[in-house]
Amino acid sequence: MSRIQTLFDRLRSEGRTALIPFITAGDPTPELTLELMHRMVAAGADLIELGVPFSDPIADGPVIQRATERALAQGVSLRDVLGIVRRFRETDDQTPVVLMGYLNPIEVMGNVAFAEAASEAGMDGALIVDVPPEESHELVDAIKAQGLDLVYLLAPTSDAARIEAIAEVASGFVYYVSVKGVTGAGHLDVDEVKSKLDAIRARIELPVGVGFGIRDAATAAQVAQVADAVIVGSAIVGRIEALAQEGQAERIPAVIGDFLSELRVAIDQTNDGGQHG
Repeated sequence: MSRIQTLFDRLRSEGRTALIPFITAGDPTPELTLELMHRMVAAGADLIELGVPFSDPIADGPVIQRATERALAQGVSLRDVLGIVRRFRETDDQTPVVLMGYLNPIEVMGNVAFAEAASEAGMDGALIVDVPPEESHELVDAIKAQGLDLVYLLAPTSDAARIEAIAEVASGFVYYVSVKGVTGAGHLDVDEVKSKLDAIRARIELPVGVGFGIRDAATAAQVAQVADAVIVGSAIVGRIEALAQEGQAERIPAVIGDFLSELRVAIDQTNDGGQHG
C-alpha cells in the first residue's frame, strides 16, 4: 500500500481532513526548501506537493510563476528536486511527497528513467498538469510500474466523460481546482465546490483534495467541511516571496510553519464539529 493511500485511510478513520501545502522546489534556495519541508510537517502538513521549476508554467498564476523563475535562477532542475526529496527521506520516511510539474522535463529525462529515479528518491506520486489522461499511457505505465501514484486535476468545467477518463488512470487522490483559471485566481464558492465534489465522488472512489482560492484559516475550514484534503499553494508561495524580497529569507520556515499551524487548527476544529461531508 502506498504512503498516500495509507495516509488517507488513516485520516478517514480519524474523521480528519488532510492539509497539503504546495511550495516550489528551490524557491528561494534548495537548502531552504529542505528545511521548509520539515517545518511544514511539524506544523501539521500531511502531504507535501513539491513544484518542479519549468520555464513555461502555463497553469500557474503570477505568484507561482515568479517562484519558478526564482528557482530556475538558482539552476534548480528536475534531478535537483529529486535530490531534495532524497535528503528529506533521510529523516522522514512517513510523509508522502508528490511532485507537481510539466511533461517537458520528464520527457527530457525519459518516462522510465524518471519513474525509476523518483522511486529511488522516495517520491510517492506525480501530478503532471499538461498530460491529459487519454495521452498519458506510457507515463502511467512507467510510474505505476514503480508503485507510484499519478494524481490528476479536475476543474469546474470537467464533465462526466472527463471525470470517468481520469477515474481509469488516477491513483492516490484527485485534485479538484475549485475556481476557474490559473493558480491564485478567483473567489471560492464552497456550495458550488460541494456540488461538484458530489458529482466527482459518484464516479471516482479516490479521496478528493481541493485547491485554488484557499487563502487563510477561514477558507481552509470551509473547504475542510466538504473535501478530503485542503491544498494551499499561492498563499504560502506569496509569503515566501515577500520575505525573500525583504531580505528575511531565514524567517521563511518559521512564518510558513505558523501559517500552516493556523490552518491545521481551523481544519481540525471543523472536523471536530462533525461537518466533514
